[in-house]
Amino acid sequence: MGSCSEKTGKIAKPALAPAAPRGAAGQRFVEGKTISYMPNKVVVVGSYNTDMTIKASRIPRPGETILGGKFAIGAGGKGANQAVAAARAGARVWLVARIGDDAFGAEALRRIQQERINIDYMRRDQEAPTGVACIVVDDAGENSIVVASGANACLQPEDISAAEKIIAHADVLLLQLESPLATVIAASRLAAKYGVTVVLNPAPAQPLTTNLLEHVTIISPNEVEAEMLTGVEITDDEKNLVAAAQRLHVQGPSTVLITRGPKGVFISSVAGTHFLPAFQVAAVDTTGAGDVFSGCLAAFLTKDRALTEAARLAAAAAAISVTRLGAQASAPHLTEIEHFLCQ
Repeated sequence: MGSCSEKTGKIAKPALAPAAPRGAAGQRFVEGKTISYMPNKVVVVGSYNTDMTIKASRIPRPGETILGGKFAIGAGGKGANQAVAAARAGARVWLVARIGDDAFGAEALRRIQQERINIDYMRRDQEAPTGVACIVVDDAGENSIVVASGANACLQPEDISAAEKIIAHADVLLLQLESPLATVIAASRLAAKYGVTVVLNPAPAQPLTTNLLEHVTIISPNEVEAEMLTGVEITDDEKNLVAAAQRLHVQGPSTVLITRGPKGVFISSVAGTHFLPAFQVAAVDTTGAGDVFSGCLAAFLTKDRALTEAARLAAAAAAISVTRLGAQASAPHLTEIEHFLCQ
């Protein structure tokens, strides 16, 4: 992995505390001031990776070599995956990220622009390469992934400061943890300053502090992430789910969504708790399903959908995505989500 270069350049609503209360469409009130914002605008701060995926009958054991099947090179990275999912669900999206000044970086810009996502704040690092993920997917659709972060590890708080204007006027800021934690914290603080709803998908799992969580409006861990963040074992017992959610609530997020794969989504908010059942589908590849859920959730929240309805639509999108191979490629468009729910 190359080192980070400083020589980079720009390349050409439910009521959920602590987000500020909304006034007329396109306005919110923060500390007695009226701030204009752009409805249906999602800013994603996160990673872009080039995914190299091999289909195999099973995931090899340590030290074992097996013969695989289909090989594909595609676009990935949790930030980019979520940005694409949000855009396809109908949101106007800006992606804040770092990529390498290499062939994979050039392809990244082409792919992101193709999705009609704004790339003004995707910066090309002169030394670190574009991030890469090596993925093995088995016959059951389960996966094993190794990521070389590359330029993603070079996304700095200064990049967030440079993007202050677009974050200040966003409807939702969407974050993950494939970027340096200091950068994620800087983004959450800046969004909170302007009363922007902050959605955090806390993956890859790692310990977090209130320095970040106190600025988060909605957090959406899966079962493994929820256990790591709270120390509570996630089981089918509702008491455990409620206990885990409460440990997150006291640190800041007013809404907790614990995604449980085929067991659905557990929702805890100021309105109480709710179980959202999963859609039953035949999984082909689960890579990126959580990202599709997060991106679509952010998109539907910008359209003033009730929380449970936004989560249901996001769950439908994730269900569609696991029936397809790939991360970004599997994200459905809005018309596909609507058709799926009508079946």
